[in-house]
Amino acid sequence: MKLSSWQVVLGVTLVAASAVTYLLQIAIFNKPGDTFFYMVQDLAFLPVQVLLVTVILNELFKRREKAAIQEKMNMVIGAFFSEVGLGLLQKFGEYDGRADEIKKAAVVKADWTDRDFSEAAGFIVAHEFGIDSTKGDLASLKEYLTGRREFLLRLLENPNLLEHESFTELLWAVFHLTEELAHRKDTTALPVTDYAHLSGDIKRVYALLLTQWLAYLKHLRDGYPFMYSLLLRTNPLDENAVPEVTK
Repeated sequence: MKLSSWQVVLGVTLVAASAVTYLLQIAIFNKPGDTFFYMVQDLAFLPVQVLLVTVILNELFKRREKAAIQEKMNMVIGAFFSEVGLGLLQKFGEYDGRADEIKKAAVVKADWTDRDFSEAAGFIVAHEFGIDSTKGDLASLKEYLTGRREFLLRLLENPNLLEHESFTELLWAVFHLTEELAHRKDTTALPVTDYAHLSGDIKRVYALLLTQWLAYLKHLRDGYPFMYSLLLRTNPLDENAVPEVTK
């Protein structure tokens, strides 16, 4: 590791200050034996100081920094769902022949426990989606996504994405689907093989989106109950959801 000039100057200054202090102590009190004793005593405690500063405190600072980054990422995820994700959850239901199974298993309720969230996430991972790109309005989906391309690009530029691999994977999947649709001038007259390809792209996004949606709701339940309440009342997967508070 290469030290910068100010670090070298600081190090030399601190060592010199320490040496001068010890010399003054010897000159004033004329007890070099005592000075040497306390010097050795200080050196004996030095490894413990190094342990406290470089290991324990450093680890605490890293955890705090990671928690702060995670909190910022949850804000980014919230913005994503507000601008893109909630609309996609609603639109993808048109393409899924087994949408009722998703709604039955993954419609989050106010009293959900950690176990409920875990079981729903497991269901999504194991679920066989019945995605058929010919069943929905691809032109509408294309317009929806391409209109939000700049927003997606800004999210991808966020350096904190490195701390959240699953959300990064979702963003790349959404952006890929956006680009696929953007390159098709007429989505109503595509080859059968191309519709099958788009079905796979939609399925990829849908599965990742649902998994991230559950994780985000769980985060809100634990830390932001007022936001949790609103999203439950506007949940696109819940046909009975109404934004007004009725209870």
